[in-house]
Order: sequence, then C-alpha cells, then structure tokens
Amino acid sequence: MAKETIKSQTSLKIQNIVATTSLGKDVPLTKLAKTIPNTEYNPEQFPGLVLRVKEPKSAVLVFSSGNLVCTGTKSIAQVKLVIEQVIKTLKKINVNITDKPKITVQNIVASGNINMDLNLNYLALELENTEYEPEQFPGLVYKLVEPNATFLLFSNGKLVCTGTKNNQQLNDSMEQLIATLKEANANR
Repeated sequence: MAKETIKSQTSLKIQNIVATTSLGKDVPLTKLAKTIPNTEYNPEQFPGLVLRVKEPKSAVLVFSSGNLVCTGTKSIAQVKLVIEQVIKTLKKINVNITDKPKITVQNIVASGNINMDLNLNYLALELENTEYEPEQFPGLVYKLVEPNATFLLFSNGKLVCTGTKNNQQLNDSMEQLIATLKEANANR
C-alpha cells in the first residue's frame, strides 16, 4: 500500500539515458565522416565522431576502437534501436559487426514532481549530503548514497534525478527521497 501512495503522489519521466557498448571492431572514423551525413568529426578537438540519429532522436559518440556512447534516448528499447542503426550505418563502409553488442546503462536522467511544496532552507539544514546556494542556483542538490542518485529539488516540488542505472534504482531512490522528505516534514 505504501508504494502505491508514493507512486500516486509522484510523476517521473525519463528524459535521457546514457549507455555504452563496444562493437569489438575498429571503426575508420575519417571514412565514416566522409561517407555518412549527420556526422561531426574534428579529431584535433575530440577523438570521437558524433553520429546524429533522427529517430529515435539521439547522438552517438563513435570512437575508432569501436566503443560507442549513446545519449538522448528515453528507454532501453530506444538505445537498442539506435545501436542497431549504427551497426547498419557501419555496414555501408564495410565494417561488419557480427556479435550482438552488450549495452551498459551508465546514467538515467529523470524529471518529475512530488506534488508537495518544499522548504529548501529547512531541508539544507536537516538533511545530510546537500548543497544549497540560492544566490547561485534555485535548486537544492541532495545526494543519496544507496542507491547512488543525485536529486535537484525545487521549492515547487519539481525535481530532476540523475545517477541511477536502471528502473529499479530509480524507483528505489524516489521511494527513499519521499520517505526522507516526509520524515523531515514530520519533524518540523
């Protein structure tokens, strides 16, 4: 019952997933940049090539080692789609990937609303692992240790959560945040 109450009070939406994988083959970045549109490659500035994917909208950093960093997707299914598209794109320049790459989620960024007003000055004093400098930025930074998550909390109840690697960690960190906030409010 407690979980349903928390979930009904909270709306959370994944905004971005950062995932990595290795294709297990070297990629000729100069050839890729010359052949494929929607790429940016400036090796003097950065060793990776940026490959933009239109649908689902995302960007993939491609390194000559075959390592990829995918950003901008909103689900694991979208990450898989993007990686498949990159593999099809590489086939056009005769880089054939035969093994299915193992995808590792590095970070999930989610935003939401806990539907309660927050006294950030009070929370900054009451909670451990916080940073709050309202002259610099209107949000309070609150860090959880387990699961590893960082929240940006705003006085109107809106929030951003980053640092989790899967939905379970995201849900666990939200439940822990809500419990902590309710306890802090009860102690006022």
